[in-house]
Amino acid sequence: MARVAVTAFGVDRPGIVAAVTGALVDHDGNLEDTAMTILGGHFAMMLVVSVPDDHDARTLEQVLAAEVAPLGLTVAVRPLGEEAATTSVAGSSWAVSVHGADRPGIVHAVSRLLADHGANIVDLATRVLGEQVPPAYVMLLEVTLAPEADVDSLQQDLAALGSELGVEVHLRRDDPDIL
Repeated sequence: MARVAVTAFGVDRPGIVAAVTGALVDHDGNLEDTAMTILGGHFAMMLVVSVPDDHDARTLEQVLAAEVAPLGLTVAVRPLGEEAATTSVAGSSWAVSVHGADRPGIVHAVSRLLADHGANIVDLATRVLGEQVPPAYVMLLEVTLAPEADVDSLQQDLAALGSELGVEVHLRRDDPDIL
């Protein structure tokens, strides 16, 4: 079996997941890893799909795009190399939460600091909440820290960055779960 990455993006409406996954099943695809969300009224999905070795990613993209065309989705299919399946950062799971007034640069500053500490971001979600001025901003991250990571130093640097940005930043060990 080969593995492909499938992305689809379009105005949110009922039936998108059913249409895309149905088309993939019809072409012998098996979902391995998925992330789907609504962003600004648009539905976005990213899928890792195993397909028979004789399936060409470009052809699958054309077929899939045609089958879901009535939904107005932009679809892309790209082959995944074997290195993607075996490459992962070893370490422990941690959660980072950021909350405060919205302003440009929060994601960049926090992600830059995490990268400087060798943290690998495995999931990130942000939301602007409420109608107050300035609006409240929330960011949640799942990160992997290498076994040799200096958690105390990271905690101190995150607190200093939070003060600089005017937001609260918290780091805690993430409880393992199924997803």
